[in-house]
This record gives sequence, C-alpha cells and structure tokens, in this order.
Amino acid sequence: MNNQLLKPVLRVMALSAASVALIFVINNFLIFWWGWPGLDLLFGQLGWFGFEAPRANLQGSRLILGWLQIVLYLGPIILITVLVLQTSKRTILADSEVLSRLASYIIRSAFWAVLLIGLVDSVISFLRVEGLLSAVFGDQLAKDLGRSAYRGLYVHYPLIFVSFIIGYFSRGLGFMWLALLIVSAELLIVITRFVFSYEQAFMGDLVRFWYAALFLFASAYTLIEEGHVRVDIIYTSFTDRGKAWSNVFGTILLGIPVCWIILTSGLGGKSNLINAPLLAFEVTQSGYGMFVKYLMAGFLLIYALSMMIQFISYFLHNAAILIREPGAKLLHSNEEVEFQAPGGAAASFGQSN
Repeated sequence: MNNQLLKPVLRVMALSAASVALIFVINNFLIFWWGWPGLDLLFGQLGWFGFEAPRANLQGSRLILGWLQIVLYLGPIILITVLVLQTSKRTILADSEVLSRLASYIIRSAFWAVLLIGLVDSVISFLRVEGLLSAVFGDQLAKDLGRSAYRGLYVHYPLIFVSFIIGYFSRGLGFMWLALLIVSAELLIVITRFVFSYEQAFMGDLVRFWYAALFLFASAYTLIEEGHVRVDIIYTSFTDRGKAWSNVFGTILLGIPVCWIILTSGLGGKSNLINAPLLAFEVTQSGYGMFVKYLMAGFLLIYALSMMIQFISYFLHNAAILIREPGAKLLHSNEEVEFQAPGGAAASFGQSN
C-alpha cells in the first residue's frame, strides 16, 4: 500500500478510535445519569450481534434515544472520514499533535478540578468538624453540605465545569505545583499533629486525593516525554526505525487494549468499579472527612481516557516515521539523518534501515 493511500487510512483509523473512546464515556453518562437505553438494549430489540432482547421493548422516546446513541458513534466517524479526504495534504504528525493537545487539555483541566475541589472541600470539612458550618452558611445549607450527593452536585460539579474553562486558557499542566501542594499538605499534618496536637480525617483525605491525582494524571504527559520506565534490554539496540515499529506494535497490542479494559470494566454497568462510586457519591468511613472518595474512582476514567488518546497520538507519531513523512523523528532521539522529501526539500529524520 503506497503512502498516498496509507496516510488517510491511518488518520481515519486513529481519529475514529479517539472519537469512539470519547463517545463511549459520554454514552456511559447518558445511560446511567440521564436514563438513556444504551446500545445493548437497542441491539437486543433489533436482534443484532447476539445481544439479549430487553424485557420490555423500547418504544417512543426511548427508542429514538437508542437510535441517537448509534448516531453519536457513527456521526463523528463519518465526519472524520470526510474531513480526512478533504485535507489529504495534512500530515499524520499534525493529527498526532492535535490528539496530544487534547490529552493535555483533559489532564490540565482535571488538575485544576482536583486543586479547586481539594481546597474548597477541605475548608467545608474543617468548618463542619469544628461546628462552624451553621454559623457561616446557616442551618439548612450546613445540613445539605453534610450530604455527599448535595456537595457533589452543587459544589464539586460546578468546580469541575469551571476547571475545564480554566484548563482551556491555562497552558501549564501544573504537576510540579501539585507535588508541592502535596508536600505542603503533608507538612501541615506533621506540624499540627506534633506541635498543636491537632489532626482531623479531612487532612489525610486531602493528601490522598491530591497524590492519587498526581500519580494518575501525569501518566499521559510522561508518555509523550518518554519518562516511563523501560526494560531496555533489546529496545536500546534498535535503530530509530526499529524503535518506531516496536512502539507501533506495543501501542496496538498492549497500550490501547489496557485502556479499553479499564474503561469497559469500570463503566460497563451501574455496579462497576468506576460507575458505582460516582453514582452513589461514595465517601470514606472516617467520620468528618472530605467527600471526595467517589471522585477518586473517576481518576481511573481520566487516566484511561487520556492515556488512550495519548497512545493513539504516539501511534501516529511513530507511524509517520515508518512511512517517512517529512519532519518525523523519534521523540528525544539523538540519531539524525537527512531524508529527501518529495520536491527536493530535505527533512530531518531518525535513522532508518
């Protein structure tokens, strides 16, 4: 297959895969939060793909919603195919960069969310444990803020919305700042415990909340920076082109499937690992702690989604090396050779065989 045909195929496949992952998460929200029927019920009613028929047939608006969920999956794929065909001169590297920026935006916004929620929820928890909540907010609001569902809907979710707005305008990922905040929060626990003999459950909850976010949100960023630990017994002896083949197969056979396993096992049903805590606004059993445990289950969703998008970006970047696209080279490679691009322009490339 020549490059003129291979490039659009790779672009459509990669962008469609990222689209399906995003729609899968959105579709999960529609099913379990808004009561949409889901594709399994619609396919079961239609007798497609061996799905079990629903106990009660979908009718009226629920049947329409089921078909809309099919459109949600197929529509973006069709649109992507059309756009790829209309932008045949666009490089694979450009699409890789777009996906990488999308993963960065998701992570950046999630960082701001845990920062704001951590600060606000810890203040509310402090006022609650010290009996000051009623004096500040009144008896009824203080009672409501003592319920995890209320705090999640009217405090956490608005802050998440604001965070995605901040994440759009703020380009810094902020991992160093989050690490500094974790150290500061831990230091505060040490000082208050050993100097003032004061410690509350919410203080430890804040450290765990931020530490879990730092560990999971940084993974996609670390991937693009080649910061993950490799067992470089064989890989280091490869040429850049051999490394690109290794990265392509590793992404397809290991990286993306692992992300799908996390998403499908966590979001496959109402009682699954990610859905159950989110739907129940699950909290810890440590008395007057922070009401953020359910959000920590959502960290797995952010981790899997951002890693999958970054893996797809990584796949495209390495595929560009293999098809010898001008400007493509292995990330952080020290090996440089000249590749003569069509039309006579010289482009810098990783060493090829």
